Amino acid sequence: MSENNKLYPMSFCPLEDEYVWGKESFELADLGYRDSLIREGWLASNSISELMDTYMDRVVGDLSFSLYGRQFPIQIKRISCEGKMPLRVHPDDATAEERYDALGKEKIWYIISSAPGAKLVLGFAHDSDATEMLDGLQDGSIEDNLLYVDVKAGQSYRIEPGLIHGAVGNLEILEISQSSALDFCIYPWGAALGTDEFDDALTIIDALDFIEYRHKKPMLCKSKRINEQIDELVSLKQFVVNKIHLNEALRISSEKVDTYSVYYCLYGKARIKTEIDGLEMVYPLEKGCTVLVPAEVDEIILEPLEQTTSIIEALGGCDIKKEENERGE
Repeated sequence: MSENNKLYPMSFCPLEDEYVWGKESFELADLGYRDSLIREGWLASNSISELMDTYMDRVVGDLSFSLYGRQFPIQIKRISCEGKMPLRVHPDDATAEERYDALGKEKIWYIISSAPGAKLVLGFAHDSDATEMLDGLQDGSIEDNLLYVDVKAGQSYRIEPGLIHGAVGNLEILEISQSSALDFCIYPWGAALGTDEFDDALTIIDALDFIEYRHKKPMLCKSKRINEQIDELVSLKQFVVNKIHLNEALRISSEKVDTYSVYYCLYGKARIKTEIDGLEMVYPLEKGCTVLVPAEVDEIILEPLEQTTSIIEALGGCDIKKEENERGE
């Protein structure tokens, strides 16, 4: 890899795992055991971790690099549930750093599609505790105290650290989360787990003190209109997620906020235009495709190639925006 060449928008080869309940496809991941490979250009076949090791702040921006170091801060995963997805839970940043020297896992689930009867499991229906939960795991009665939430396409839910969660039925989910491999399996619904589906070292006992046992209302994300084409779905310190309704060409500049951006095409078809060393370059963004635009790329133009084109945009969180604003004052 040449450090003199300018970085460019890049897509990745998905990493797919198949289980008894459905599939998980890592669209963009920097996890060590799951590292996405760049699909095209002079960086083709290099992993996201190799990209970060070499180009660091040029990929994610100065402030993101100062906060998160050489690991790419977020991951994108597509989940295809066709049964009962094992219940899981994740720690927050403080617990993850103290115990595992890793990031915690804040995330959102965007519902791409949902068949009749499909539900998310989001915590407990009634307040519980560790003893009751462990007893319920043994005899299956935990299923009677889970909060089942009916969902429909286009909704998004915030899943905080400590919340046990899963899915039941047929639905497609796009997960945007922190880059963390700390997935603790809580309940596989009596089914056999796939090889390497969970890390055996991350046990239920280790999770008992950070599980949220109180009943909590599901955190349905309420979109905020930014302009005619962009709705903000969630703004967290770790990342911001927007939904773009691409009806016409949209110019996006990184001059005000020095950070990366990631685009996932939900529906339709688009292309990304930018200037690299004085030349106009064009990159496809088709349905199911993920493209990373490094912080070094000053400006892009998103152009729709089909009328009903919808795109999820993920970028550095409000911590980065806050520090940028303070630096500019």
